[in-house]
Parts: sequence; structure tokens; C-alpha cells
Amino acid sequence: MLTEQEVKELFIKTGAILEGHFLLTSGNHSPLYLEKFQVLQHPEYTSLMCKDLAEIFAEDNVQLVVGPATGGILLAHEVGKNLGTRAIFTERENGKMVMKRGFAIAPGERVLIVEDIVTTGGSVVEVMDIVKAQGGEIVGIGLLVDRSGGKADFGVPKQALLTLEVPTYAADQCPLCKAGVEITKRGRTGK
Repeated sequence: MLTEQEVKELFIKTGAILEGHFLLTSGNHSPLYLEKFQVLQHPEYTSLMCKDLAEIFAEDNVQLVVGPATGGILLAHEVGKNLGTRAIFTERENGKMVMKRGFAIAPGERVLIVEDIVTTGGSVVEVMDIVKAQGGEIVGIGLLVDRSGGKADFGVPKQALLTLEVPTYAADQCPLCKAGVEITKRGRTGK
């Protein structure tokens, strides 16, 4: 198993940890951004981290791994491969998380949800709602990085390979905005 420091070093050496003034998907602002695809573009690193997530949940009789698009697709596939299970994903349609492509969850099926980076946990909650609506039993949440400092609580077991305490600010409370630091939009929202 990789240590937390080794996971952090993978993010650092691939340039996945950025400093500045960032607009997050949640609408909050932060001085730190994790550009997950800088590390996920390296299959060997993704494979190592997903093997560890699979090992953490190996005794939970996982029957299906689900991840939200886009990073969650890679993670679900790799974790599912290591657990010997199916792997599917959810995606956004008109701003709402949905399950498409003929994917289905059988009632009572034991589901592990995987996600790359959690700040507020909104996407994970949306995936949980889909799993519950189809009758799946959520056995846990596996994360590469929990940037909530461990505060994100989903009411089921949660394990992160790396936990960071990263400050986030509501736009109207952001000290970086008040200091006039130019904001950068990352991920889905832009450059």
C-alpha cells in the first residue's frame, strides 16, 4: 500500500497540485487546486492508487463499482478490475447526474462508489442517490483525495488515500478576491 505521503508525492511530481486562486466546481474559491488528470494520465500511477482502494474494500463483498464521469470512469474500471467486479459510471445530463448507456444496479447489489477528489462531496451524494433509487446497497466510498480534511461525511464507510485540509471560501468571503488576485477557472469550468 502507498502511504499518504507517497500519494501526495505522485500528485506533486506530476504537477497535479497547483497554487493560486481557483474557482472550484462547487462555486467556492481556493488557493490550492488538484488537477487530477495530471496524475490520472499516467496509467501506472492510476493503477497503483486503484489497487490500494480495491485492497481497502476487498473484504466488503463488493459486487459493483460506480464512479461519476469523468475521473470516476477510470477509477471505477481499475478498482473493479482489481476486485473482479463490474464497473459502471454516472454522467451529467442537463446538469443532473444520471445513469445511462443501459447500466443498471440490481436490488441488493453491493456497491462501492469511487471518486477522484472530494471537496464538498456533492457528486458522491448524487451518485449515492442513484444507487439507492435502484435498490443498491452502498458498502463504502473510496477516494483518491479528500480535500475536506476528513469532514465530508456520507453516512457510510469512507476511505481516502490522501486527506488534505485545503481552505475554501465562499466567493463573497474570499480573501484572494479581496486582495485582487486574478481567479483561474479549472476543470469543467475552463482553462
